[in-house]
Parts: sequence; C-alpha cells; structure tokens
Amino acid sequence: MQKKRIVCFGDSLTWGYDPDHRVRFEDGDRWTQVLQIEMGDDYAVIEEGQNGRTIATDDPAEGEKNGLTYIGPCMESQSPFTLLIIMLGCNDCKRKFAYSAMDIAGEMQIMLEKVQAYNRFRCKDAFKVLLVAPPVVAESIKDSWLGDSFGYENARKVSLELAGWYQQLAEMYGCAYLDAAQYVQVSDTDGVHLDAENQRKLGQVIAETVKKIVG
Repeated sequence: MQKKRIVCFGDSLTWGYDPDHRVRFEDGDRWTQVLQIEMGDDYAVIEEGQNGRTIATDDPAEGEKNGLTYIGPCMESQSPFTLLIIMLGCNDCKRKFAYSAMDIAGEMQIMLEKVQAYNRFRCKDAFKVLLVAPPVVAESIKDSWLGDSFGYENARKVSLELAGWYQQLAEMYGCAYLDAAQYVQVSDTDGVHLDAENQRKLGQVIAETVKKIVG
C-alpha cells in the first residue's frame, strides 16, 4: 500500500535550525520528524524547509529564497500527496523588505491562490492544506545577532499581527489553520528560532491537528 504523503513547506523553522549551535537539529528534535513518528508508518512526511525562505519576495543578498517560485515545482515533484503544510512569513518580517502584516498576508494570499489552482485543476482537489501562522519574534531579537537583519523595532510587531490575517486567509481559501504562537515560543538565544523542546512540542501540536484533518 502506498503511503500517504505530507509535505511540510517552510523556512528555517521547518528545516530545523538550532539557535544555540547554528546547525540542523537531529531528527528527534525537528517538528517534522516528531510529526512522522506520531503519524506512523502509513504516512511519509516530506521536509521542504529552506533557511531564509520568503513567501514571495526575491532576496538577492541571500540567494534563491522565493517560496512562490518553488511551490509549483515542489508540488509537482512531491505529488501525489495528502496534505500540504505551509508555515512561512517569519523572514518576510526582515527590515530590508519593510512589509506590514497586511503586505505579508497579501503575499500568502497569492501563494494560496497558486496552491488552490494546482489542487483544483491538476489534482482534482486531492489534497488538503494546513496554514500555520509562525511563532512570534521575541523581544530578545533586539540583542540577537539577527537583530540588525530583522530590525527589532518592527519585526516583533509585524509577527504578532500575522496570525489574525492568516486565520482570515484560511477561512477564505478553505484551509485548516493553526497559530503556532499559541503553543510554542522562540528561543531568546536569537529571538527567531525554536529550541529543541519547542520544536518537539510544535510537532506534537501539528500532529494532533493533522490527525483531525486526514481523519
């Protein structure tokens, strides 16, 4: 029997970036792998996380990070799948982009339209989508090595406002929705990434949500 595939599309929070050692967490400490364990052998969890990935913005300083240009090829290469989990928006809070929460939500709307079109016209609505609002940038970003990049004056404010916009988008596009900030907090080490404990916790929470979605 073919396994049901779950594609996890995100940034460094999905890749599993360790804020303390600046490397990738081991399998047992990444939320995607916790999800795999919780879902069992009937499912295959596909990790599609990329450090620095934005929703729909080119970032010449960091390379090819535009999620909108990759989501199409990703869906094609990973097809067929049962569920697509999208957790993006943190990197869009960086100072260089100067986006408001509404701007970022506008980017996400374009991505969801692209996903919905692919699902409807290429897959006959075969997969479901879970939209996850990312954890909130911490106040400690001010003293972090990432503080200059994110611009601590505005990054936390914008990230706090994303969940409300994402919830509206989920309702508009018929997606399941989860606000990660209700369950996990980022590490004060850099103010952006999750430590191992919160990675594992997020994996448990997402697994509970996924089980309700896929039945």
